[in-house]
Amino acid sequence: MHAPRSTPIIEPELLMLAYRSGIFPMSDSRDDPEIFWIEPRLRAILPLEALRVSHSLARTLRRGRFTVTCNEAFSKVMDACAAPRRVKPEHEDIEDGGSWISERIQASYENLHFLGHAHSIEVWQEGRQGRELVGGLYGVGFDRVFCGESMFSRVSDSSKVALAWLVAALRRGGASLLDCQFMTPHLASLGAVEMPQKQYLALLQKAQVGHASERGDHWMTGSSTGSGSAGAGVAVGDALAAGDGVLALPDAFLALLDDAASCGLASSPGKLIAQAFTQTS
Repeated sequence: MHAPRSTPIIEPELLMLAYRSGIFPMSDSRDDPEIFWIEPRLRAILPLEALRVSHSLARTLRRGRFTVTCNEAFSKVMDACAAPRRVKPEHEDIEDGGSWISERIQASYENLHFLGHAHSIEVWQEGRQGRELVGGLYGVGFDRVFCGESMFSRVSDSSKVALAWLVAALRRGGASLLDCQFMTPHLASLGAVEMPQKQYLALLQKAQVGHASERGDHWMTGSSTGSGSAGAGVAVGDALAAGDGVLALPDAFLALLDDAASCGLASSPGKLIAQAFTQTS
């Protein structure tokens, strides 16, 4: 975990208030010191029960092509999301953009991560020089909400694997809303839906009402780190039923690993993820 950079940051209280109000910041370029606040007319969300996992993605999850971790390399994930990427429309999980993640925005989210409010999912692959970061995503979590900010992919299916683990962890942790901000063909193919901002705000309010007073603000304070490897094995039952209460994303990720271990899949938790989405798709 990196300490916050020296770049002037957006105050974390202001950032979290914005997210709780359905607003988020962007910039015009990587070196732009200014930010502007976005409240889209149309909002994309991914219903947690509706993630579409193809046969090929399920096979990738089962076979252990990647190792998946949570909060192990937040700054590296942000670096990769902010880096320029070529547009390849024929590759469903490679997108252009990233320039909106300015140095100031990155410093602000690294500070949120330092405070336990922002989290990342990392996807690794063994290479000639050891383990390499090949995909991932990051976002902001609070109450029963996770606001996905950006994802990247350097190897086919790596960002989809990150998303599958994210959705599984959110379900396991008792979340109810995964915000994707803007609709893209890639997100639509994975089950995302678009709605008016007013409808999104109603869902956002519902995902917050009563939670902090009843259970404590766990999504705001969780900061655990977990990791796991995907691998091959026999089919197992769906052990992803949500636990009691609401867990921060890192704690929910660790709970997934515990579930896999209880099924005899400690070395191949991806098998559990694949089975869960095969049963619900």
